[in-house]
Amino acid sequence: MKYHLAIDFGGTRLRVALFDDTFQIVNRAETLTLVSEGQEAVLQRIIKMGKSVLLDGVELASIGIAAPGPLDSKQGIIIKAETLPGWNNVPIGQVVRDAFGSVPTYIQNDGNLGALAEYHYGAGKGANPMIYMTISTGIGGGIIIDGDLFTGASALAAEPGHMRLTLADGSHRRLEELASGTALATWATHYLNTTDTPSSLRALPEIDGKAVGEAATMGDHFALQIVQQAGNWLGLGLVNLVHLFNPEAIVLGGSVTKLGELILKPAVQTLKANVLFDGFISDNLIRYARITEDMCLVGAAAYSHQQLLSTR
Repeated sequence: MKYHLAIDFGGTRLRVALFDDTFQIVNRAETLTLVSEGQEAVLQRIIKMGKSVLLDGVELASIGIAAPGPLDSKQGIIIKAETLPGWNNVPIGQVVRDAFGSVPTYIQNDGNLGALAEYHYGAGKGANPMIYMTISTGIGGGIIIDGDLFTGASALAAEPGHMRLTLADGSHRRLEELASGTALATWATHYLNTTDTPSSLRALPEIDGKAVGEAATMGDHFALQIVQQAGNWLGLGLVNLVHLFNPEAIVLGGSVTKLGELILKPAVQTLKANVLFDGFISDNLIRYARITEDMCLVGAAAYSHQQLLSTR
């Protein structure tokens, strides 16, 4: 039996899994990415974690890597990643391939792999077009049209988190600066430092997106406002995608979507208030991802197998 190794990493977590040829997980592990330790330390951690899930006697057929973009999937290079500071033109495909004895290694944008997983196995199964968005440390995504992954002229699409939106002061921000987990922490910290609004968050030594979400869930009024603001921005991002692609389904995944209606309700309200025509919005347009923690691992394994077959 041939096996496939899948690696999924971003600005916060690193996950690895060994899949058999029926794409069932045989062994799995995860840890923190710890990007603050530097590029070389993270690369070595990726290799160490990947080797930790291999079983005795296992023969790897392929390795699939889900990574933040933009990236050059053909050359296996991370061009630049906002969630990985300093990672410019990093040949991660070659590094991993060399570490595993020249096993065929394929890299793809994590959002694209999430889209493939949800299209084939999850909430977006068969939808055409289907858009997947992962809302976590940053915001990524992928688009499936007529059953195929849409990657654009230079294989750099899609990057929904980098849509530019205009704030009330006239400045322009990327969607992930407004609606991601990082954005929740950034805006909460900003308003806590510039206002005297009471909040349970003031008692914390450090604020991250998870803390803001937990405070909102517990009914903290200030945190709820931060989440609602993020939801409104997310809604504007969604309406742009709806107008561009008229999708049958938009599947939302990532840690921030665990906030559920707290962020989705204002997002849908903003979407409906700004859409050109109600016909763009079907009853089942916005869906929660079904494959949660291991979505990109499933996508990476399936993608590497698919790419391996296409080269034979």
